[in-house]
Amino acid sequence: MTTQTAIITQAQSPSLDLKAIDRADLQPTTKAKYKREIANLMQAGINPLDLDGLTAYADGLKSSRKSFLKSALRLMSADFEQNIKGRATPENIAQIQAGVYRLEAMRGAVKVKAHKGTKAHTWLSQKQVTEITKLCKDDLEGRRDWIVLGLLLGAGLRRDELATLTFDALKQQPMKGGKVRDVLQVKGKGAKDRVIPIKPILAEHLHAWKETVKGGLVVRSLGMRKKLGGSMSAVAIFQLVRKYGGVIGLPELAPHDLRRTYAQLGYEAGVPITQISVLLGHSSVATTQKYLNLNLDLETTASDFIPLSGD
Repeated sequence: MTTQTAIITQAQSPSLDLKAIDRADLQPTTKAKYKREIANLMQAGINPLDLDGLTAYADGLKSSRKSFLKSALRLMSADFEQNIKGRATPENIAQIQAGVYRLEAMRGAVKVKAHKGTKAHTWLSQKQVTEITKLCKDDLEGRRDWIVLGLLLGAGLRRDELATLTFDALKQQPMKGGKVRDVLQVKGKGAKDRVIPIKPILAEHLHAWKETVKGGLVVRSLGMRKKLGGSMSAVAIFQLVRKYGGVIGLPELAPHDLRRTYAQLGYEAGVPITQISVLLGHSSVATTQKYLNLNLDLETTASDFIPLSGD
């Protein structure tokens, strides 16, 4: 019996390889979150093959951390499973099968409950979009900030996508009548490519910004002296949106709210929901329907017909 097979069939912690996460086609920030949850699991002394212990540990995590842990274990155990399957022989097939079953059980031990019902979402009105982008000054920092807000609002990017976006993503595609349109070629969740047409003003700002930063990553950090630096983290993007949100009276504004604004205003303008779903990189139109709260009518509701005193 091979060492790896023995590890899996005994009540010991499997030698899960973090390199499986490194090899995955994921955003760098996502990889970091996966690794952090595995490190926390190991630090807590939890054996992933101890299903009761793993379940109890996972149940104590908030939903987002639980999702990261489950995904990380899935990646690493699948990689490990493929490895031991490749070592199967007629003599050790029973041990190999037992190991595979244990890995499958480990993947199922972390339960992530899907959100049910309706949540109140935040998105900006057209007036607020104009207001927030007008706040950006015409200096280096202001131009950078406009690019960040413009890409979240005008292209519906996730903040991880924005943090890793390079100028190579900016392309032109022909339209009817011989005209061309600027688009972004974006790689999103699940290594899924999508093409996002952008409006001319956003394309103009991007081309001008490219001349300033000389290519490479689109959004860049600025040091204490407001000089151009390297990459801008997803956390820094989040903080930037919070800062501008506070100025317009929305201190809890988040990058995802700007992505939702892109979808909501597009839908209100008559863009088909099927196209919005493709532009967002959603796996199905059903996801987009929940994203936009289409089941919730804010224009006319039961409360409007309740005769409260003083009304």
